[in-house]
Amino acid sequence: MSPRAQALGVDVVACADRIETLQHRDGAIPWVEAGVWDPWNHGESAMALAVAGRTTAVEAALDALADRQEADGGWTGELGAGVPMDESGEHIAPPQTPVTARDTNFTGYAAVTVLRCALALDEPRLIARYGPMVTAGLDWVMARQSEHGDIAWRDPDPGQSLDEVDALRAGNASLYKSFEAGLRIADALGQQRPDWALARQKIAKAFAESPERFDRKGTDRTHYAMDWYYPILTGAISGPTALQRLDAGWDRFVVADLGCRCVADEPWVTAAETAELAMACLSVGRIDQARDLIADLAPLAKGGEGFWMGWQYELGMIWPKERPGWTSAAVVLAVDALYQISPGSDLFIRHARPEAWTKPGAESRAY
Repeated sequence: MSPRAQALGVDVVACADRIETLQHRDGAIPWVEAGVWDPWNHGESAMALAVAGRTTAVEAALDALADRQEADGGWTGELGAGVPMDESGEHIAPPQTPVTARDTNFTGYAAVTVLRCALALDEPRLIARYGPMVTAGLDWVMARQSEHGDIAWRDPDPGQSLDEVDALRAGNASLYKSFEAGLRIADALGQQRPDWALARQKIAKAFAESPERFDRKGTDRTHYAMDWYYPILTGAISGPTALQRLDAGWDRFVVADLGCRCVADEPWVTAAETAELAMACLSVGRIDQARDLIADLAPLAKGGEGFWMGWQYELGMIWPKERPGWTSAAVVLAVDALYQISPGSDLFIRHARPEAWTKPGAESRAY
C-alpha cells in the first residue's frame, strides 16, 4: 500500500489482515485469539482497518461498538493490564471471570474511533450514523469530571464519591483528544456543544495548573511511558513545554535502535508504545525521530502477520508470544501519520487549541 511504509518494515496490508483474523462474526475485535475486549483497543483496531480501506470490517466493528454501549452511554471493558499469563509465562490467559471497569477513557475514545474511520474511508455517513453513540459516550464522560478539570478514570462504585477515584494522566490526555474529535463530529452535524469545549479546556488547565490532581491516590505511575508521552501525543501539553517534556524523558524510556520501554525500569520495549511515541514526535515536528522509532520496530514484524507485542532485550526474546490487534493498529496509525496513507492522517498529530470552540469565532474544524 505504501512503499515508504514497507521500507520501514511495516506491511499495512498484513497488519490489517491480522486484525481481521481476530475479528469475531459480530464485529468485535479482541486483543488476541484467547480474548480480552475493551472499547479503546477495539477502536484502535477499527481505525487501522479504515486506514487499510477495509470498509466492511470497519462498519462491523462500529456496529459492535454501538451494540455494546450501555443505556447511560458508557461501556464496560475488560482490564487487560490485570490479565494473567499462562503456565508457560508466554501467552495471555484471560480468566473465566475477567476484571472489568467502566473506564472513562475507554468510553470517550469512541469519538476518535468514529471520526478517524469516517475520515480514512471518506464516509461522512458514518458521522451521522454513529454520532448519537459518540454524544452519549462523551456526555457520560463529562459527568465524571471534577471541579478541578480532571476526570476520574472509572465510574465510581455505588456510594463512592467521584473524588475517591483517581484521575490518570494518560487517560485524561487521551480524553482531551476525544473531546476534540467529538466537537468536530458535532460541527459536522451542525450541533453546538460548548459544554464539551469547556470540559476539554478544563482538562488542559488541569495539566498546566493542577498536575497534582493526577495519580493523587499514592500510586506513582510516572514510570509508565504512556504518562510521559500521552500529553504530548494528544496536544494536552503543547509548544515549548511539550518539547521540554519529550526531551526530559527520552533517555529514561527510549532504548537506542530498539524502541520505547513500556515501563522505565523494565527491559521491555513494546511496539505500541514505540509507535505512539513516534506520533508524539510528529506532533511536535520531530520527523526524523519518529521515522527512526518506526524503523526500530522492524524486528517485531512477523512476516505477513502483523507485529509482536514486545521485545525483552535482556533475555533477547519476543515476549509475550502474542500479536494483539491493537499492536499492529498502533503501528499502522503511526505510519499513516508519517506518510499520509489515508485521508485524515493528521488527526493524531494536529491539535486544536484549548480555547477552540469556547469563544465566538474561535477555530473549529468540522469533518
